[in-house]
Amino acid sequence: MENLIKIGKSEVTSKKIGLGTNKVGGHNIFPDLKDEDGYAVVKEAIDQGITTLDTAYMYGNGRSEEIIGDVIQNYDRQKLIIATKAAQNPEKDGQVDNSPEFLKKSVDLALKRLKTDYLDIFYIHFPDETTHKDEAVKTLAEFKKAGKIKAIGVSNFSLEQLQEANKDGLVDIVEDNYSLVHRDAEKELFPYLRKNDISFVPYFPLASGLLTGKYGVADAKKFDQFTKAQFSDIIAALGVVHKIANKLDATVAQVMIAWYMKNPDISIVIPGARKAAQVDQNAKAMNLELRNSDYHAIDEAFSEFA
Repeated sequence: MENLIKIGKSEVTSKKIGLGTNKVGGHNIFPDLKDEDGYAVVKEAIDQGITTLDTAYMYGNGRSEEIIGDVIQNYDRQKLIIATKAAQNPEKDGQVDNSPEFLKKSVDLALKRLKTDYLDIFYIHFPDETTHKDEAVKTLAEFKKAGKIKAIGVSNFSLEQLQEANKDGLVDIVEDNYSLVHRDAEKELFPYLRKNDISFVPYFPLASGLLTGKYGVADAKKFDQFTKAQFSDIIAALGVVHKIANKLDATVAQVMIAWYMKNPDISIVIPGARKAAQVDQNAKAMNLELRNSDYHAIDEAFSEFA
């Protein structure tokens, strides 16, 4: 299924599935990560036709970008979509910084680590408390003019911060927390994005593994952000997904990824992977076409989280 989507008002086009790479080199986030696994994950993704790679300085303080930069030397750069993010200023103990000076430095350093002369998407990873968001975005627009970045993104912004950032209509894409058990974005964010031709990428689409189907009612303590009743409801809703997965000879995770890919409000879904075998499994979702009835059945099963 090769349908490409356009990122905001930019010229960037992507498949509906990408690779989230916080487990590639993100040794400061996950324990026991091995660089060789990270290299294998990125290589496997590209070999399987997953050509959008989503990274950030925060993943290993640049290590994720370096690993991706090494791997992509062996591929046709023009066929890849590289997205990265920055906000944590290493010169200020990782303090969040959206200042024009910091963003300029961040883009240039990311280009070096990724060993490329342009970024397809660059996100301001988190909002700071002092910089005017439209000024920060104008700085990125200068880089866009210069050809260093092709699309401008923001991540973890409130709707109000996004509106300020998009004052001049320059934001192309937003990345934020969204999944079938965390659907707040549907109320106000999605209508704003639709109206302003801004693309959306959810992070944690599989809710830290909860939506892969590998947990049962007994695992409630591992997900203490939910009440016991909510957790039971999630397990019951996953029962609906299990039935659809069995019918399609697919895994629950593959059906979930296919659901996000079919959702018109979602531009790219970026499941992460620690091992190459997981990438291989996720890639199979590209060939999974959910029927409208199955899509709506899953939507309905998780409706209480909307």
